[in-house]
Amino acid sequence: MSVVRSKICGITRIEDALSAAEAGADAIGLVFYAKSPRAVSVQQARAIIAALPPFVTTVGLFVDADRQELDEILAAVPLDLLQFHGDESPAFCEALQRPYIKALRVKPGDDLVVRVAAYGQASGVLLDTYVPGIPGGTGEAFDWSLVPQGLSKPIILAGGLVAENVAAAIRQVRPYAVDVSGGVEARKGIKDAEKIRAFMRAVKTA
Repeated sequence: MSVVRSKICGITRIEDALSAAEAGADAIGLVFYAKSPRAVSVQQARAIIAALPPFVTTVGLFVDADRQELDEILAAVPLDLLQFHGDESPAFCEALQRPYIKALRVKPGDDLVVRVAAYGQASGVLLDTYVPGIPGGTGEAFDWSLVPQGLSKPIILAGGLVAENVAAAIRQVRPYAVDVSGGVEARKGIKDAEKIRAFMRAVKTA
């Protein structure tokens, strides 16, 4: 099986970004959504990115942001990849002409083949837990058996992942990557370096 990539999302502090990089994470996520307890300002994001070593992908997470807000943030923050975590249409995501991934919240009855195929220009699709009214960061896992094999895009698995269950998730879903936020936190927005290391050890040995 190929190497499973990893992203530590909801980074708000330089020291947490460095802990993620040192533990071997491939990417960090920066949340540009004011309602999130993990939201960062442009100034915070710039400082975090400036402190990172090379070869760590920086991902900006947005939830139904308007185009003006997006353009202002993208002009100020050197992000490698965009993550759209709301109800953004394929046309909206593609209009920015930047590499992006689309988050889809999974619930029983979804036709994931059709939903994933709609985002034909996406670099990948992130599958997260569906909780009404909450766009992400729920800390709850969904039923991994709902993910069909052979989807048309690389799959990033999210939702309720922790060091104790991520290996089982990888074995069942066989994702391209896994994404964790709450599962490696001391409290919302503040990461725990040992939890990050334990999570990354579990990913690497899955």
